[in-house]
Amino acid sequence: MITVIANLKGGSGKSTIAFNLGIWLLTKGETVIAYDLDPQKTLTDVSLVRKDEGVNPELQVKDINGSSVADELRSNFCHVLVDVGAANMDAMKEAISVADRIIIPVPPSQPDVWATQRFLMIIHSVCGERIPDLITFINRADTHRAIRESDEAEEALKMLDKVDILPGRLCQRTSYRRSLSEGLSVFELAGKSKSAEEFNLFADTLYPGLTN
Repeated sequence: MITVIANLKGGSGKSTIAFNLGIWLLTKGETVIAYDLDPQKTLTDVSLVRKDEGVNPELQVKDINGSSVADELRSNFCHVLVDVGAANMDAMKEAISVADRIIIPVPPSQPDVWATQRFLMIIHSVCGERIPDLITFINRADTHRAIRESDEAEEALKMLDKVDILPGRLCQRTSYRRSLSEGLSVFELAGKSKSAEEFNLFADTLYPGLTN
């Protein structure tokens, strides 16, 4: 399955999601290849930190140079995760064209909702009638109940056509930043934390057949 994690707006947490999903799948005994098509190369950097620290399992992260993105992605027979954004629009469109599903993380702000609407238009223009599964969710959600932006952003997402909204949210927590700096997934760093609980529920929802 080719899963593309993407959005138009930077800072949505794509690389964090891709890395943690990759490690989660590996811990389930699955074969995973991740592609870092974002010029910032955050996914590549964190995987190198993990390798340097000798943490297992190792996440294989590849780039694509001098060949068709679509052909390269289709050549794999395992879980494929693709981290790509608008900074590499050509690669993003090619990845979208062969994706089985697209995961769209959306931080709780009106500009991020607007960017998601425009991203959906790009997906439809690239894919035509063959629309992959479109999955979105609130990422970096507020943790204080009195702050309403996350609820408002989620209500706005529910108005979008042919998009599945995940019921769980991933909150803005320092453990995500800390875990990346150490080359660890959030559930490896703090297995009983709220962030680990949130992410495990998120991954279980995306891959229900792998739930233990």
